[in-house]
Amino acid sequence: MTFTSKKIACVEIGGVPISLSTDNARFFDLLLRRYDGFLSTARPEFSLDFDITEGGLVSDEDARVRRQGREWLLERGDFQARWNPESRTGSVRQNANPYSLDSVLRILHSLILAERGGFLLHAASAICESQAFVFSGVSGAGKTTMTRLAPADVTLLTDEVSYIRPGVDGYQAFGTPFAGELKRAGENCHAPISALFFLEKGPGNCVEGLPPTDAIRRLMRNILFFAEDPESVEKVLASACDFVARVPIRLLTFYPDDRVWDTVRHFEGVPVNV
Repeated sequence: MTFTSKKIACVEIGGVPISLSTDNARFFDLLLRRYDGFLSTARPEFSLDFDITEGGLVSDEDARVRRQGREWLLERGDFQARWNPESRTGSVRQNANPYSLDSVLRILHSLILAERGGFLLHAASAICESQAFVFSGVSGAGKTTMTRLAPADVTLLTDEVSYIRPGVDGYQAFGTPFAGELKRAGENCHAPISALFFLEKGPGNCVEGLPPTDAIRRLMRNILFFAEDPESVEKVLASACDFVARVPIRLLTFYPDDRVWDTVRHFEGVPVNV
């Protein structure tokens, strides 16, 4: 394996630039390809240094994320990482594969967002007429189907992991490089969220309101948060409650053809159940 001097790239996801450094040239090339479109010249808010090990195993086990003093420890079979939110620095020892890299960055962003009133959501999202629409649900509910059915004027943000954070004009959805079945990154842009739809497949297209308690319960079930830390979980719950209070949440039962997007565009007349 060939090693060179330290190489550094800044990857900006959700408006948060993070410096990633490594002395492994092959891994650095992988990093540049993986996050093409999300590379940034902005001043990094955080930095991670990567030590790459031999092998390319992908672990199926769940990640463990916990506090140790002032640091966070991130562990799985294919990576070990430390991150200090006070110094805004961290180190990662991992296999040379993109899945480990994606997992580390997802976990790090979930911790950052918990402090900023946002969260990562198992959901597809897209921009239509300058407004973002978010589509969430269990596996097989139709997240990727919704993105495949989107008309040409719709901009894909993600078909897998939606990046949601508050902004000056309400909650914003940001594009992410974390791809699902489509196997392509979203666009590196963002827009205010017009609505979030929980998906169910059915014989036709129908939008229904959801009681706030049901909406919060469904939302929490689909938020991606990995830390074993009650204080952080409370912050995520508070963000979910605020999101439901400020963003229209609807249940979308749909038949998989492109007419469903007409239903999405005209959801406003559907009241919220109480």
